[in-house]
Amino acid sequence: MGMAHVMPIEIGFKHCDPAGIVFYPRYVEMLNDAVEHWLKHGIGKGFALLHGERRVAIPIVNLQVDFVAPSRLGEELEAELRIEGVGRTSLKVAIELRGAGPAGTRRVHAKLVLVFIDMNSMRPIAVPGDVREAMIAGRYWEG
Repeated sequence: MGMAHVMPIEIGFKHCDPAGIVFYPRYVEMLNDAVEHWLKHGIGKGFALLHGERRVAIPIVNLQVDFVAPSRLGEELEAELRIEGVGRTSLKVAIELRGAGPAGTRRVHAKLVLVFIDMNSMRPIAVPGDVREAMIAGRYWEG
């Protein structure tokens, strides 16, 4: 497996329910944030380029999430994204959300399948060659 992309997350008021813990749908938003952050900062192929200029979307078509431990207002977390596989049109990703630092407690473990689609036809397309090359060059995946 290749390198991991790590993104810091600060748990804010917007993430929490009245009990002061992260409301579970907010974790799904954090997973999407991690994908978006990796595309932009990890491989230089952000949503602005893909969605805007190239009209390529990458929706999640399968999502498996294990909620392991709660997170609280004011905590610092890290999202660690790893590529588990690349198909012709799809990308398999694993993301862990955990407390910041090497000894951070695991909070969420997720597996995502994303599919590259043409935004005009809404049909799957091959993973763009430059995206594939950027994943290999960044050592996120061993093409």
